[in-house]
Amino acid sequence: MKSTSGDSTTINISESRNKTVAKGETPYVRIQAAHPMHDQKGGWKKGISIFDFILRLGATAAALGAAIAMGSSEQTLPFFTQFFQFQASYDDLPTFMFFVIGMGIVGAYLVLSLPFSIVTIVRPHAVAPRLLLLIFDTLALTLNTSCAASAAAIVYLAHNGNSDANWLAICQQFGDFCQQSSGAVVSAFVAVVIFVILILLSASALRKV
Repeated sequence: MKSTSGDSTTINISESRNKTVAKGETPYVRIQAAHPMHDQKGGWKKGISIFDFILRLGATAAALGAAIAMGSSEQTLPFFTQFFQFQASYDDLPTFMFFVIGMGIVGAYLVLSLPFSIVTIVRPHAVAPRLLLLIFDTLALTLNTSCAASAAAIVYLAHNGNSDANWLAICQQFGDFCQQSSGAVVSAFVAVVIFVILILLSASALRKV
């Protein structure tokens, strides 16, 4: 039964239910259950988000570690002359300076991306945070790869030299400097691998939306 007074409308449910019982019909309540596939996808996406956050922590450590290791690479030989002092430092090479600045930017981005990764854990079906991470991860991967590749070329020359260009290998004299810079390059390539995995995870999660 439906009655209207002014702007309010009231529907009498009990009378309708009594009529149904009087007719001999069994009243029923319709219950709509949650779709199991929706919950399954939500759990799968949440697992990807948690793995994404863990990988970002690892990439942050690798990128910042690479920048710090290269930025602190310096060695002075114990012998010197009246006019010369034999010293090797990262700021002697523009490529290594680019490496330190670039990897510092990548590390700072990874720190700033952690809150967005947490948002994808809390809201597994959110598309915007994943899309932003995918775009900026790709840009950061480009910068990371260029830093690692350019520094790797210089480290190779420092270890092996180039007889055609008359470039001598300096790692026999500056062993500690070469070892530290080589470790920084390896750490940068570790960050590159993690970035590739992060991009694949984000693309896979967006594809399943």
